[in-house]
Amino acid sequence: MSTAEDRSTLFGEFRRMVRTSGAVGGIAARMVGARAFGVKTDRSAHAEDLKVILGGLKGPLMKVAQFLSTVPDALPDEYAAELAQLQSNAPPMGWAFVRRRMQGELGPDWQSRFAEFGQEAAAAASLGQVHKARLKDGRVVACKLQYPDMPSTVEADLRQVKLAMAVYHRMDGAIRQDEIIKELSERLREELDYTREAAQMRLYRAMLANEPMVHLPEPVPELSTRRLLTMTWLDGRPLLKRLEEDPPQDERNRIAEALFRAWYVPLYRYGILHGDPHMGNYQARPDGSLNLLDFGTIRVFHPRFVRGVIDLFESVRDNDLDKAQQAYASWGFTDLGREKMEVLNQWARFLYEPLLDDRVRPIQLTDDPNYGRAIAMRVHEGLKKTGGVTPPREFVLMDRSAIGLGSVFLRLKAELNWSRLFRELIADFDTDTLARRQAEALAKAGVPPTSMQP
Repeated sequence: MSTAEDRSTLFGEFRRMVRTSGAVGGIAARMVGARAFGVKTDRSAHAEDLKVILGGLKGPLMKVAQFLSTVPDALPDEYAAELAQLQSNAPPMGWAFVRRRMQGELGPDWQSRFAEFGQEAAAAASLGQVHKARLKDGRVVACKLQYPDMPSTVEADLRQVKLAMAVYHRMDGAIRQDEIIKELSERLREELDYTREAAQMRLYRAMLANEPMVHLPEPVPELSTRRLLTMTWLDGRPLLKRLEEDPPQDERNRIAEALFRAWYVPLYRYGILHGDPHMGNYQARPDGSLNLLDFGTIRVFHPRFVRGVIDLFESVRDNDLDKAQQAYASWGFTDLGREKMEVLNQWARFLYEPLLDDRVRPIQLTDDPNYGRAIAMRVHEGLKKTGGVTPPREFVLMDRSAIGLGSVFLRLKAELNWSRLFRELIADFDTDTLARRQAEALAKAGVPPTSMQP
């Protein structure tokens, strides 16, 4: 990077920190005041203010907040509840930005490469926005353009998150977030590289090639760069809008099964997980099948980690603490005595419970929307009493996916035999076979090596 580029990035980080430090600093001040001086603060009101501030900002601070809101007690209840509502729908950039970005990525004659190009954004999210276009060969495509100054924005936002989490940890050490922040930082930096996302899209198209109920876009490499991703357009309706129409139960079940397989066929057969189960990443099709979008956040696990997921399931099923200890160790948990494991197993039983019940049923039997958080609170209190725990990096996206998908299944009101679906996936599980499949799939798709790989 040149000196001018260095100065631009540093200035961008400074501007971003000025805009966000008031919000993040407010969290810190209220936490410290409440803890050290007994100052009474309305955390619910401040959390609502924080959501408004972050919801108006493009960029990863909002995305990190969404991630943290799904990790049990990584944030105080009030903040987690408000931040969980963020929908990554900041207003799109205007046509002047679009022209500059497209010219910078494809050259001054970029418009000649399209038969049509929509000036209005078809969708806008935290890191970029999408425009619908048509190529001269007739293909309809989606062009995802990254917003300006995203590298500096990422670094500024991550510094703010580290500050807020450091303050929270001093108040409450039940769950230490060091490894969580490291994991999210690496995934966010990778998400800025649209060349990587195109490779990960190819990877998912290969892994899900035999899943007729899951549809994925195809990248157009000659019209893609690190900051521009062009892919085939998929017709479908946002899943939330379809649910507002109260679809029949069989359609709800088809969508839920398609989602289950879209997430867990890659995990148990290739050791690869889509780490962003956000409602905006799904579209419903008229036949009840599913469009899966956005492949920026992908996690590649060592086969022994996936084996540990299955081992923990079996330990919960058989009430076997020795096997649970083996599973937690394979995930990277350390210093786990029997008492601390029993606390963690409360959370494991909550996650695995639908997979143990061999019958058609909802994902959660109770109608209480706070059921999961009540269990998380018990786990949190138990961890405080037993000295706290540092979740390993590999745990973060796995937990986020389980919680995120569970919430979607709840909203779908789906009724499936979750146990049967799971047992079919793991019936022939073998770590050596998974390792071979994983290496072949990554190499064929051209996914660059990173620290996320074993």
